[in-house]
Amino acid sequence: MPIDPSAPVVADPVGLVVRSIHAMADGDRSDFDPLYHPRAVDHENRVQPPSSRVEGAAGFHSTALWLRTAFGDLHYDVHHAVADGDLVAVNSTMNGRHVSPWAVYAADGSLDRVFPPTHRTFAMTQSHWFRLEDGTIVEHWANRDDLGMAFQLGWLPPTPIYLARMAAARRRARRAA
Repeated sequence: MPIDPSAPVVADPVGLVVRSIHAMADGDRSDFDPLYHPRAVDHENRVQPPSSRVEGAAGFHSTALWLRTAFGDLHYDVHHAVADGDLVAVNSTMNGRHVSPWAVYAADGSLDRVFPPTHRTFAMTQSHWFRLEDGTIVEHWANRDDLGMAFQLGWLPPTPIYLARMAAARRRARRAA
C-alpha cells in the first residue's frame, strides 16, 4: 500500500504501537480506546473467538482477554520497531505459560480445537505490521512462529494421550458454550 502523504502525522507512531503490544499482555479495556481507530481491523483474527472479530478497540481487547485466559505470565519483549509513513513494523517475542484450555475457532466462528493446558512455557517470535490513521491503529497484520510454539508447549508431535485430552477439552468447551 503506498504511503499517503496527506495522512496526519502521529507524534510518536512507534511509541503508540509498542503501547498496543504491551496492552495485549496487561492493559485494561480503557487502555485500548486511545490506541485503536473505531474501524481498526485485525487481519490475523481467523482463529480467534467471534468477539475478537469486531472492528475497533473492542475486538483487540477481546483478543487480549482470549490470550490472557490461556497463557499466564504473558508478556512481550520488543526487539525492534520502525516507522515509515503510516506503517510501523515491530519484531517481538511473546512469552507465557500455557495454564488454561486454549480454544481456536473456525472461519464461521464455531469452536474448532481446544488445547488443554500443558503448564509449559514458550517464547514465540513474531513480527507485527500496523497501519495508522488519524493517530491510531487502523490495521494489523502479523507473522508468528506458531509451529515453534506448538513444539515448545508439547502440542507437537501429538501423543495419543494429548489427542484424547484435546477431544475431552473440546467436549467440555462445547457443553459450557
